[in-house]
Amino acid sequence: MAKPKKRDAASPTVQYFAAVLKLLRQQAGLTQGELGERMGYTGSAVSAVETCTKPPTDEFIEAAEKALDAGGLLRAAIGFLRLERYPEHFQGFVKLEQEAISVSSYCMQLIDGLLQTPDYARALFDHAFPPVDADEADRLVAARLDRKALFDRKPVAVVNVILEEAALRRHIGGLEIMRAQYAYLIECARRPNVVIQVMPQSRGGHAGLPGPMKLIETPDETTLVYLEGQGKSMLVSKPDEVGVLSRRYAMIRSQALGPEESVRFIEQLMGEL
Repeated sequence: MAKPKKRDAASPTVQYFAAVLKLLRQQAGLTQGELGERMGYTGSAVSAVETCTKPPTDEFIEAAEKALDAGGLLRAAIGFLRLERYPEHFQGFVKLEQEAISVSSYCMQLIDGLLQTPDYARALFDHAFPPVDADEADRLVAARLDRKALFDRKPVAVVNVILEEAALRRHIGGLEIMRAQYAYLIECARRPNVVIQVMPQSRGGHAGLPGPMKLIETPDETTLVYLEGQGKSMLVSKPDEVGVLSRRYAMIRSQALGPEESVRFIEQLMGEL
């Protein structure tokens, strides 16, 4: 009885992929074990996907695509399945983010997800509440890393990130993880399309105190603002409200350390560990 329950709990996209995979396998006259052998997986791994016990990874889909000569039918599901790796309230934003011509964020408590190392991201999920199991944490980390495609896609996106000093000083996962995280921030800041700024605690009062935000500039040059907290989110699209938040973001940028000074600040923090 467990398998039907698991299938019913899976998303419609996962269920549809499982059904198509099974149909193509049967049309090819293959058992689950035989297909798995062609793919470099076990038969039980194929069974887990077909019964929706586990959602397919990108690697699994590519292997099945080649093994079944599916003509792109299975590969076409990758983008849709990637979206479903994210929490439901975040899925709409991710789609906008991946298509954006610019992304600007102001972060108060944590380093922006686009700039997180795998170990930093995993450490965050280790402290999630309600707790998530290891498989779910792995899925969420993989989804977060998928967002980094924004850095190298063509046309390239411009990424601006303002980090509160408090977010940098919060040692998530321990000193070694934070040392690697600082190094990665410095590496990202060297990209021509990425600007990282730090808001030092010595600044005291500033325009960002009302809370974090993310600004998205769409391909048609429309600006939207994404607000998130405690598992809830809101996408602001009214021009007058977007205007206020955009001007506030501009003020926050002017009050933060400049890009070069911010890199030196992060280097100093890394040297303190």
